[in-house]
Amino acid sequence: MSDVFPPAAALQFYCTAPYACSYLPKQTARSQVATPLSLLDRNVYSQLLRLGFRRSGLFIYRPWCDACRACVPVRLPVDRLILTRSQRRALRRHAALETRERSLCHDEAHYRLYVRYQTRRHPGGGMAEDSGEQYRQFLLASPLETRLLEFVEEGALRMVSVIDILDDGLSAVYAFFDPDVPGASFGVYNILWQARLCQSLNLPYLYLGYWIHETRKMAYKTNFQPLEGYIDGVWREIRRTG
Repeated sequence: MSDVFPPAAALQFYCTAPYACSYLPKQTARSQVATPLSLLDRNVYSQLLRLGFRRSGLFIYRPWCDACRACVPVRLPVDRLILTRSQRRALRRHAALETRERSLCHDEAHYRLYVRYQTRRHPGGGMAEDSGEQYRQFLLASPLETRLLEFVEEGALRMVSVIDILDDGLSAVYAFFDPDVPGASFGVYNILWQARLCQSLNLPYLYLGYWIHETRKMAYKTNFQPLEGYIDGVWREIRRTG
């Protein structure tokens, strides 16, 4: 890959066999995976992220589908973030949340919240049946500088968020939250909290994974403006879609 520099240039890449797409019905997906794991430090991963890669557990990958380019890597330039009215309400609504950094170790309360979140918010997706080991491999196994944060309100666990620390920003790995609190906007608050953390660390970008225009579950990402997408090898602005 000509866009990466040593030691990233020493990486090898392989393409997975086709599998059913998790986002677009009847579509077949493939991923390009970076190896070996021993070379995937913070600097190398930062380069790969700028080329559209992402981390899931110990796997560093990007979509590499035969006939589809719907997945767009997106990032938020945090110093230019423009808050909407609903985002300001989310900040006020959850101002009492207490944030605690935890080690990347299994916590049974976190796991129970994860299963409940998957069951309520993503029924039929399969992740509600994740075993404790699958949960650990997905969120607690990391070759990078990764932080696990829990958000607590009056002693009650409300949300867990996992982020990677990069050279030029933070990467939002995953977050899950209490799905049964009326009027809550935990997901919105999480992104705004991470954007503020970027600002406090003088990091310009918050990387938000992939966005697919045709997928309603991902539409929320364009509510954070200005949003940049990695399209045809260039980071360019993506306008709000509704």
